Amino acid sequence: MSESVFHCRLRRSPLHATVQVPGSKSISNRALIAAALADGTSILTDLLESDDTRLMVDALRMLGVPITVDEDAGVAEVTGCRGMIPVSGAKLACGNAGTVMRFCTAVSALAQGSFELDGVARMRERPIGGLVSVLQALGAGVEYLHIEGYPPLVVHGSGLRGGHVAFASPESSQLVSAVLMVAPYAANDVLMDVTGDVPSAPYLGLTTSVMDAFGVAVIESYSDGEAKFIVAAPQRYVATHYTIEPDASNAAYFLAAPAIAGGHVTVAGLGTSSRQGDTRFVDVLERMGCRIERRATELTVYGPEGGDPLHGVDIDLNDMPDTAQTLAVVALFAEGSTTIRNVASLRVKETDRLSALRCELTKLGARVEEFQDGLTIHPPERPSPALIDTYDDHRMAMSFALAGLRINGVAINHPECCAKTFPDFFERFRGLLDSP
Repeated sequence: MSESVFHCRLRRSPLHATVQVPGSKSISNRALIAAALADGTSILTDLLESDDTRLMVDALRMLGVPITVDEDAGVAEVTGCRGMIPVSGAKLACGNAGTVMRFCTAVSALAQGSFELDGVARMRERPIGGLVSVLQALGAGVEYLHIEGYPPLVVHGSGLRGGHVAFASPESSQLVSAVLMVAPYAANDVLMDVTGDVPSAPYLGLTTSVMDAFGVAVIESYSDGEAKFIVAAPQRYVATHYTIEPDASNAAYFLAAPAIAGGHVTVAGLGTSSRQGDTRFVDVLERMGCRIERRATELTVYGPEGGDPLHGVDIDLNDMPDTAQTLAVVALFAEGSTTIRNVASLRVKETDRLSALRCELTKLGARVEEFQDGLTIHPPERPSPALIDTYDDHRMAMSFALAGLRINGVAINHPECCAKTFPDFFERFRGLLDSP
């Protein structure tokens, strides 16, 4: 969007809408990696058009992978390099896209040559040391250019030898996914143990499902506090025609809307058949008093009926931290406090999301207790209008737009930051408000 402030407007009647959301960023960037390494030419349909996917496409092109993208059609044609990176050196600009920085660091280790990876100032504060240590154990050479454990860095690629490696409480599941994505091209089997808390753990299953779609089998097992993976050698991705399903994290904003404004909203193309963990956000809304209809490729949320209030909840969101901001805004309209736990990973996202949430919820009149890995939100008796700062964080902008459904005078600063994963969010949100 060209404007620098989005002025929300109240929804004065219940919602009755069916919405479509764009393709998943997480799946799009995983599919681009698999297609780039594959044998043959893949066609990816419903590819997300966003800053993060453009950064991934640009990085893979810098690695010598031919990619053509029709953004209007949401289609990419990727001619894979058969696991042999065509160039011997490049500088990769990763912006503030964690998947690009982490996945391309691992891909660069497969090459023969040296590759420098850097991003925006915030990316230099996002940890990557756990991934680097595992890549080094697999035979890669990596040097940090500024601060150990953080970008920028240089990968001196010479291929990966394989072996037995481990992550202990990784800061992000993306670090583990990065190794999984390149493991088929190691010289020997890769056996990987993951112990301790893993933020966004369902994304690991999402990664292996994309790998499976491109012909690579992963033996995986999960139990309390640990996961184990075996990627046998040799394996290769095989080019395929792959359709990307809607983004569950971005669907959450629309699914949360009837919890606040009443009525019902259906998200088409996303349902119980999805491997995306954030589809379970509807379970949280159900606990708060909403009614849910679940189908294989469709989710519908009905807001509380008959004047019944929403109920505050006490919940561990470690498996789906990207929904925490959405829940925090819904909590403004609940009866009783809401506590969000086990989301320390939010402190190393696009911004320190816990601190940002405390600041912006307080503007709207809530009393917020912030602790190391979560928040308790006490809703206001009389919400206040506010100009919401977004901290260059797409999820701050999109989640706080929901507050404007019931609070008069809410405006969102710099809504253009949504271009990271959902460029036309506010146009689609206006469409929701305009629904009958």
